[in-house]
Amino acid sequence: MTLRQRDLQTPPQQVDAAGADDTNAARQAFHDAVQRAISQQMPTSGPLVDTFGRVHTDLRISLTDRCNLRCTYCMPAEGLDWIPSQHLLQDDELVRLMRIGVTRLGITDIRFTGGEPLLARHLEDVVAAAASLQPRPEIALTTNGLGLARRAGALVAAGLDRINVSLDTVDRAHFAEITRRDRLPDVLDGLDAAARAGMAPIKVNAVLAPKVTGEDIVNLLRFCLHHGYQLRVIEMMPLDADHNWNRDAGLSVEQLLETVQAQFALRPDPKPRGSAPAEVWLVDEGPDHPAGTFGIIASVSRPFCGDCDRTRLTADGQIRNCLFASEESDLRALLRDGSDDDAIEQAWRAAMWSKKAGHGINDPDFIQPDRPMSAIGG
Repeated sequence: MTLRQRDLQTPPQQVDAAGADDTNAARQAFHDAVQRAISQQMPTSGPLVDTFGRVHTDLRISLTDRCNLRCTYCMPAEGLDWIPSQHLLQDDELVRLMRIGVTRLGITDIRFTGGEPLLARHLEDVVAAAASLQPRPEIALTTNGLGLARRAGALVAAGLDRINVSLDTVDRAHFAEITRRDRLPDVLDGLDAAARAGMAPIKVNAVLAPKVTGEDIVNLLRFCLHHGYQLRVIEMMPLDADHNWNRDAGLSVEQLLETVQAQFALRPDPKPRGSAPAEVWLVDEGPDHPAGTFGIIASVSRPFCGDCDRTRLTADGQIRNCLFASEESDLRALLRDGSDDDAIEQAWRAAMWSKKAGHGINDPDFIQPDRPMSAIGG
């Protein structure tokens, strides 16, 4: 089914008197926000910038908040209250926002996330729509890998360039303990299918959660080196649904590095890091592994906010200028009240213009966002 066919099956929006009042209020709020930003010298054309001069070219799009794993560091065993379907962006709405982002705001990279984006049955159509934009953006996907084995070829044919697969351990019993699902073979099959389909590079994302051990990471790195994947270990952030995050739980970045360096010879990657979130080391070839790379994304202990180039769109059409933002900008409301592209563009610009200097996790007054990671998108 094509995107156009799906659009024709989308029921029309019904707006009652109360809904009309809400729409008018939302439109006025956006108008006021845009005017405030313009009065503060916000550019109304050109790159998507904030008051600190950061240029945002990387768009992260969450396609769904749903997930088919229940990772202990992310959500409770019973899952969460999912976003109602009528609040999710329709295909034509999403394509319109991608077009505005690429043609008007200078977006050069689009990454589809979730929840679990492979649960979006229209994923291939959305990837193809992104690939048809001019200038064509680089297109990536972050996934847990379940179901990837049967869709990798179609995703590459649609235009997917790169993929990140979440995997915290290659020990099957431990994987089942962490994710509450015995699905490690499916993830490994998905990684293999991605490689056979020609995706490159293939990155593996591991979260440095309390249940993840140094042995897990060492074995995972050895696995990645043998298969030509790039391992990136991500410091756990305060975005869990249970709000149980504790910065002292589990291995620290320093302890992790010490553990890895005891098994592998690492050298800092001499290439400039730029806006990339990972600190990267070159792994020298050893007696039981080929050479490769190893990276750490230390968002909490070694924040890189000053180089952040990301703007985020949630599955229900909210722009977030930071993972840890306390406010969102509702572009869905503008899409559905008949606003033109100019209004949506300026609302998006105003949202990013107000981005703070940093995430503030280490500030004494930091408050964890209400939305968990699964509802924001990675």
